[in-house]
Amino acid sequence: MKFLDTPINGLYIIERNIVSDDRGYFFRIFAKEELLKIGHTKPIVHINFSHANNRYTTKGLHFQYPPYSEIKIVTCVKGEVFDFVVDLRKNSPHFLKWFGITLSEKNKKSIYIPEGFAHGFQSISEDSELIYLHTESYRKESEGGINIFDPKIGIQLPSPPVNLSDRDKNFSFLNNDFEGVTIV
Repeated sequence: MKFLDTPINGLYIIERNIVSDDRGYFFRIFAKEELLKIGHTKPIVHINFSHANNRYTTKGLHFQYPPYSEIKIVTCVKGEVFDFVVDLRKNSPHFLKWFGITLSEKNKKSIYIPEGFAHGFQSISEDSELIYLHTESYRKESEGGINIFDPKIGIQLPSPPVNLSDRDKNFSFLNNDFEGVTIV
């Protein structure tokens, strides 16, 4: 595994070593010892799967407040998605900056998302599938969300979103006094 820096501290793109022959291919999604190279020591406690039926289905922006903030590793195993995150960390030099990357079954990249980030994705192809590795369990009482149309963030998606859930549509824009999330 190779961890590539992004313009936002602590956020990494993961490139994989792929072993292939005429029978197919193999690659590792998770390796504890590899993640130690970037200082990752928290255990993975949940592995989730997401399927988007239609092109341009958009989900997000989701996060969990402390003390249940989580690290996520997101991998597209079928199709193609535009994956995007927003830095919500209080006092971060990249506070409210967003970053997006195309993840696909072809490029086999993942995104390593540290605590204190909101996350979302837009499917570029039909029948896109993602695997998420999480360091915290989902806690309804800790969930947070931001409207993807928030002008303070200015996310630029590949296409206008479709199939937004009512929950995601109804997330608020950030208040002017939002100071970020304190990571403990």
